Order: sequence, then structure tokens, then C-alpha cells
Amino acid sequence: MNKSHMSSTRNQLILAGLEELTEHGVGNFSTRRVAKKCGISCAAPYKHFRNTQEFIAEILGYINEMYYEQQDKTLEKYKDCGLRKQLIEISLDYIRFLVKYPEFRRVIMQSFKECDENYRCLRGQLSERTYKIVSEYCQAVDMPEDVRRRKTFIIRSIVYGAALFFDNGEMEYTEENMDMVASMIEREFELP
Repeated sequence: MNKSHMSSTRNQLILAGLEELTEHGVGNFSTRRVAKKCGISCAAPYKHFRNTQEFIAEILGYINEMYYEQQDKTLEKYKDCGLRKQLIEISLDYIRFLVKYPEFRRVIMQSFKECDENYRCLRGQLSERTYKIVSEYCQAVDMPEDVRRRKTFIIRSIVYGAALFFDNGEMEYTEENMDMVASMIEREFELP
């Protein structure tokens, strides 16, 4: 089998695996169903991934990379605007990302409690780069650790809540509503 065909099949498997995670969750993930969607044998996924855990890890890595590309563009655009502005903008971009790809939100919001540490670690990597910027900002403004934890929790709740509300139609996805969310996030970056 040539390398470009393997790459194409691997990508097809990752996208079908993403659908599988969205529809059935981590606990009921089936490589057989994924293979069937791709029109390949049930053994074929194991030519591309050592096991189901690696397969799911690759799907989570795919989501991470998609967001990292967006985050890098935002950070570049606001590189001269200060850490606070960068944090606000990447928070808003994350909402836009989750609205654009609701299946990603459905996957990352699943419970990974029953899974091994690798899954939880990969899911956590999505926030790792953002936390680095949060930490830099908090140090720059001398924000106490307990306040930082509380504000980080509130901001993450706003981001995930807004994405969920937009996705399920409880709140219309408009510029006016995004401005409202932006002001809520901005307020949280103020000192206590």
C-alpha cells in the first residue's frame, strides 16, 4: 500500500472516529463501526493505530491541532496588545471554534473518568497553552493563586456555557451576544 493512500485512510479513520466518539462516547467506541463507515475491514484500523487507546488519542490530538492553528493566528494578531487582550480574544475564539465544530465540543465535554490517564492528559492539552498565558498574566498583575483558580473556573464556564447555548439554540449566535460574552470574560480578568 502506498504512503499517500495510508495517510488518506488514516485521516478518513480519524474523521470517522470523531463521529463515533460524538455518537457513542468513549465508553462505547467501536473500531468495527468506524471501519464499516470507512468501507474497510475491521482489522484495517490497526494498521494505522496500535490499539483503540492510541486511535482515540489521535482523534483528541486532531482536535488539539485544529484549535492550536486557530489559537496561533489569534495570538499573532494580538501579539502587541498585552496578555489580557490575548486571553480575552483566545477565549472568544475558542467559543467560535466550538460553535463551528460542535462535534469537538461534544467530544471534549465527555467524561473520561473511566479512561486511562493518557486520554485525560490529551484532553487537558487543549487548555495547557491557554493556562500558560493565564499564569503569565496573573503573575504580571500579582493575582493571588486562589483568585486565579476561581477566575479560571468562571471563564471556562462562560466559554463552554456560551458554546453550548449557541449550539443548542438557547442563545442566538450573534455579534451582539458575543459582545455580551466578551464583556463577561473581560470583567473576570479584572483584579478582585
